[in-house]
Amino acid sequence: MASTASRMPVPQFVPLHHDKAAAVRTELAAGLQASAARTSPKYLYDTLGSRLFDAITALPEYYLTRTEAAIFARHGAEMAALVPAGLTLVDLGAGSCDKAARLFDLLRPARYVAVDISMDMLRDALTALQRQYPALDMVGVGLDFSTQLSLPAQAGEGPRLVFYPGSSIGNFTPKEALVFLRQARQAAQGGGLLIGVDLVKPIAVLEAAYDDALGVTAAFNRNLLRHINHLLGSDFEVTHWRHRAHFNVQDARIEMHLQALQDLTVRWPGGQRHFGKGERIHTENSCKYTPSQFEALLREAGFSEITQWRDERDWFAVFLAREGG
Repeated sequence: MASTASRMPVPQFVPLHHDKAAAVRTELAAGLQASAARTSPKYLYDTLGSRLFDAITALPEYYLTRTEAAIFARHGAEMAALVPAGLTLVDLGAGSCDKAARLFDLLRPARYVAVDISMDMLRDALTALQRQYPALDMVGVGLDFSTQLSLPAQAGEGPRLVFYPGSSIGNFTPKEALVFLRQARQAAQGGGLLIGVDLVKPIAVLEAAYDDALGVTAAFNRNLLRHINHLLGSDFEVTHWRHRAHFNVQDARIEMHLQALQDLTVRWPGGQRHFGKGERIHTENSCKYTPSQFEALLREAGFSEITQWRDERDWFAVFLAREGG
């Protein structure tokens, strides 16, 4: 007789993202040698970076995570009433899968597709989650969707609800966000998009969220240099750099930078870059929107039925966007 354990369903895993060391080194070197040095925010999230970000979400200054969670807690039933049961729930940047899992009982999806650049994280999270929801078909997709959102056949056919919480859309410029939202509409296959968006608010509140008193965000940003050293073979010295975050009023975005505390030269195999004292590396953007601005962006992306929910301070919004009949 087969054991109970042998009959336990297991998630499928589809590793579409493969770290190509040469391509990563080329990308990093090009960014560091640009006239204004820059890196992609995806490199903030190595193992330690991901743990530091989890700590950031618990800080009193970082209102985003708890404000979004409160919106889902208060209005989740209203959202679910607008979404047919039995859709495929596609969770972009799933990480630990916690946010999506809290919505399973409300949304009642037929399939859960968790998408993340880290396949190791997905394996751990989905294996544990499958035990809690043995009747739910689960698929883990290892994918870097920052430039192209294209789901594999294992995601299944039929309407999907694309879930993109946490205001990660802010890492894209508005022009890039429009491209991404069009791709999300295609990926939804007639379903919809459920997305969290951080809103414009007092500058002091915004800047504190990205430069907390304990310095956790500073550690998160500076850890990027250790990750680059690992990937590129560079010789960044973390103590030679300080974290800077400010709100760019013209572009309505928080910018995170690392600023050199002294004149220095960073070297790596095949290249180097001299940084003068005070020179910066641009590490992340987090664009903020007014509700009307983001709704207009969704409509430009091809969505026609749009519902939004906001917290009582109008600090954060969750949008449900559909194509309509």
